[in-house]
Amino acid sequence: MRRILDGMARTMRESSPPRATALRQLREAESGDPFSILIGTMLSARTRDESTAGAVRALFGKYPTPGALAAARVRDVERLVRPVGFYRVKARRVVEVARIIRDEHGGTVPDDLEGLVSLPGVGRKTANCVLVYAFDKPAVPVDVHVHRVSNRLGLVSTGTPEETERELMRRVPRKYWLEINEAFVSYGQSVCRPVSPRCHMCGIRGRCAYYRERAVRGS
Repeated sequence: MRRILDGMARTMRESSPPRATALRQLREAESGDPFSILIGTMLSARTRDESTAGAVRALFGKYPTPGALAAARVRDVERLVRPVGFYRVKARRVVEVARIIRDEHGGTVPDDLEGLVSLPGVGRKTANCVLVYAFDKPAVPVDVHVHRVSNRLGLVSTGTPEETERELMRRVPRKYWLEINEAFVSYGQSVCRPVSPRCHMCGIRGRCAYYRERAVRGS
């Protein structure tokens, strides 16, 4: 796994300026604040990075704390987060989550998987993102990019992101878990793309089952 991660980083450096993922940018912009990262991750689902970033800035510019957001009117939150997908549903959810954190957790975001997934609208992927990006706790957040890259490399052979998460946790040493999401998402966005992957520039294609299969079919 170390060679795969290093090969990804080397390819990214040589091919284009490294681009941080939306979650890495959110962590840096919000100084690692767990509440901001939780809400930002909830807003990011099925939304372009640029739209998420703008909505997060607008939202926390007006409601910077769990208490402030918990007291907000949903209609006002909808206007601020309108650029994100399903903004009406997400506006209701983030206000509800803020109220639960204020009323049931003393204004502190849970730092364990069980506590996070108990919040409405927070699934395993979002919870794992918060563990990694807010608390630096080893977890394996799996989105479509992590799922695709893991299967193409042959690290797993799975049908869903949930299955990929379980298999990566079983097969990849825990010491690498914190690095997987950032590396695989960046690679999946710029090199190992869903359509027309840039295999010719991939520095780890020699380790890739997908590339070997393409080579056989092309021979």
